[in-house]
Amino acid sequence: MQGLDLPREIAIELLESVGLGLQFLDFNVNDLSGGQRQKVSIGRTLANQSGVLLLDEITSALDRVSLQEIEVLIRRIQQERDVSIIWITHNLEQAMRMADYVWVLMDGNLIEAGNANLLKTSKNVKVQGFLKGEGN
Repeated sequence: MQGLDLPREIAIELLESVGLGLQFLDFNVNDLSGGQRQKVSIGRTLANQSGVLLLDEITSALDRVSLQEIEVLIRRIQQERDVSIIWITHNLEQAMRMADYVWVLMDGNLIEAGNANLLKTSKNVKVQGFLKGEGN
């Protein structure tokens, strides 16, 4: 994991924890696929041993298979490391799959917050419009 000053053993452990093997230890990130880059990024974040991971559109540029791999990885990390995940996404299907609790922000304002089911049941006119694709 280039760019981090970690003992080799910890770097290998972090790579393995995100589903990458020892062969990736000395790879240049520019030679990796999009999914592999995101896994390295997650591994770097885990090196900080934080109780919170902030993921901003982490799967937006990935193909379907890589997106699914990252979602499975994040669920596993959340369970194994007992971390809170703040996941920023415009992908409503993903939000419904992955979220326990959601915040709907529009124009920098919190419009609605609650259980992830609110994405299906919101009574807020602005949220309903967004969910129908109006005004995007």
